[in-house]
Amino acid sequence: MATLIPFTKMHGIGNDYVYINCFEQEIKEPGKLAQAISDRHFGVGSDGLVLIMPSEHLDVRMRMFNADGTEAEMCGNASRCVAKYAVEHGLVQSDQFDLETGAGCKKIQIIRRDGQVWGATVDMGEPILEPAQIPLDPKFTTKAPAINLNLEVLGQNYLVNCVSMGNPHAVIFVDDVQGLNLPEIGPKFEHHPVFPKRTNTEFVKVIDKQHLEMRVWERGAGETWACGTGACAVGVAAVLTGRTERTLTITLRGGDLTIAWDQNNHVLMTGPATTVFTGNYFFEDA
Repeated sequence: MATLIPFTKMHGIGNDYVYINCFEQEIKEPGKLAQAISDRHFGVGSDGLVLIMPSEHLDVRMRMFNADGTEAEMCGNASRCVAKYAVEHGLVQSDQFDLETGAGCKKIQIIRRDGQVWGATVDMGEPILEPAQIPLDPKFTTKAPAINLNLEVLGQNYLVNCVSMGNPHAVIFVDDVQGLNLPEIGPKFEHHPVFPKRTNTEFVKVIDKQHLEMRVWERGAGETWACGTGACAVGVAAVLTGRTERTLTITLRGGDLTIAWDQNNHVLMTGPATTVFTGNYFFEDA
């Protein structure tokens, strides 16, 4: 039986998701729907599915599912899009509100340009640097912070810097990000046994003390044009390894994010959110 599902396609600097207003409808099999609707040939096409939901304790809640149907804790780019949607559709009544995610509460500050919602600053909270909480296999390391650790992938040694922003990240500094064969090496990092919950992997080139360039292989989605939590993890790793200042611009395939690791140990992410189109999807759920 086919179910008609209204949706909105949005992206945060190219990191695109299908958003569904669950204030108005219920999605019973979100993992299965995520796989179908994310398909770029047979579905709407996206990096995954995001459900915008009522929250019992905060202003609004988001759940996000990767294109392979697995649920993830958090997505920084998606959080800005949820914020834009929530304000523009009257789900919240203020430009400052609290968003419930699988990685805890994220404080949102909407940014307007010419009176319209351009994007948002999201307080992504404190980075997690304890290896057991990232998590990492204790055979790999129990040292915190887990930086400059030697990891062999496809016969090559890499220095990895592991950070969690509510989801796991492995940050690797390289001389050239554009020449990487990411479809080959990305899955090897994602499924490496030292990451029991798999990992997102960021490959990063230092431009200067205030500017980095990165590409990302996302857990459950493959290479995406942007990753907000990944950019936050990169900013933290760059500071911890002495490569940058605490406020910097990170250039991803889809555009730029501003990342600031403040003196209160919180990471602030600022960037745009864009609505692409709305429609109805016929989900063959039987």
